[in-house]
Amino acid sequence: MSFIKQYKIPLLFAIASIALYISFGYDLERSDFVKLISLYTALFFTTCLFIKKFLPKSRDNFWFLAGLGIIFRLTFILAIPNLSQDFYRFLWDGRLLLKDFSPYLFTPDSSPILGISIVQSKELIQGMGALNASHFSNYPPINQLLFAIAALFAGKSILGSVIVLRMLIILADVGILYFGKKLLEKLNLPIKNIFWYFLNPFIIIELSANLHFEGVMLFFFVWALYLLFKGKWFWAAVLIGISISVKLIPLLFLPLFLKYFRKKKNLTALDIPSLFKFYTIIGITVLVTFVPFLSSEFIQNFSATIALWFQNFEFNASVYYIIRWIGFQIVGWNTIGTIGKILPVLVLLFVMSIALFRKNKTPQQLITAMLFAVSFYFFLSTTVHPWYIATPLLLSVFTKYKFAIVWSFMVMLSYSAYGKDGFDENLWLVALEYIMVIGIAVWEILLSQKLKPNTI
Repeated sequence: MSFIKQYKIPLLFAIASIALYISFGYDLERSDFVKLISLYTALFFTTCLFIKKFLPKSRDNFWFLAGLGIIFRLTFILAIPNLSQDFYRFLWDGRLLLKDFSPYLFTPDSSPILGISIVQSKELIQGMGALNASHFSNYPPINQLLFAIAALFAGKSILGSVIVLRMLIILADVGILYFGKKLLEKLNLPIKNIFWYFLNPFIIIELSANLHFEGVMLFFFVWALYLLFKGKWFWAAVLIGISISVKLIPLLFLPLFLKYFRKKKNLTALDIPSLFKFYTIIGITVLVTFVPFLSSEFIQNFSATIALWFQNFEFNASVYYIIRWIGFQIVGWNTIGTIGKILPVLVLLFVMSIALFRKNKTPQQLITAMLFAVSFYFFLSTTVHPWYIATPLLLSVFTKYKFAIVWSFMVMLSYSAYGKDGFDENLWLVALEYIMVIGIAVWEILLSQKLKPNTI
């Protein structure tokens, strides 16, 4: 009874949140944007209350909120993802892999022609859609391993496979909570910051509910950062390599470690041998995970599929849409083929500039550089699906910047594109999203010297 009295108001909001999550997971169609954004706004509001108002200061209260985060995730345990059909491709890849076929060499729509028999093949191909089924897989090997685990334990059931994948993602999030808390303590930052990730409905919905594996990638990466800041750079390098083999995005951060490796006796000089070994171990780890699939055909298919994201696909972009509009005015057609080749070069130049000219000597400086790098990358990307924002969001909790938290709310406006009459992107809402996010980011950077470093 004393527990109920102490937590009466938080428990009421927790029950309300569970009801909202159940409605989101079991009674929502992606095309019903009004209901989607209403449920999400209510959930985001309650999350802010939990973190800002209801987070008691004792140790027990941390675990109270941690428990809530796990319960909220488990409400989706029997739900089929309703905001993304990517999971159908995950299941197909995993089942194909268990049959000893490489998902990098066979497309789903070619399997009937080649006589490859996959359990529930028709349902999976129909679920993933014709566009997805016509391309080779672009998911790295460790991600494929997770898909294969789902096929191993529930290879004849779509729901069973979904449950297996969901439990893996939830376990990864618990790992992020554990190492995120330790990392915040090491950086002398408020522990409550981790709940901007762990309790955020954006993370719960996009990762645990809709089965995107950014959380698994981030688990290995945060674990790696924790070990790196403790001086255990060998195992940190191994974990970064594994992280890259879940999702390729950590490749973007590799140049940023350049100035972090300093000599103990002369902090102004780089420790080149250790830095070289660090990069070598990362490279070897990534190579080892790719070895079972390596072939000239694999390299051709994998690189071509990755290139599609830069030169063919468009969704929820910001700077790119402005450049595209200018291109239409000048030449009269969509110049994505050209722009898509230039923008990655600009991102690389930006990352190299902050790697060479910015101070990235302390853990917080390094993480802040990573936040800037990945945010700039997404600002210039041709395609920014909502779940991509998980990376800048998690990095932000170890810094003094809040714009990624705002982004985790505003990015859900992108679902307005999926209406009952098909796909139709509302560029006014896209503009609103990025005006808010970029505006707050610029404001925070300009005023960064006035902000207290240990608050968020």
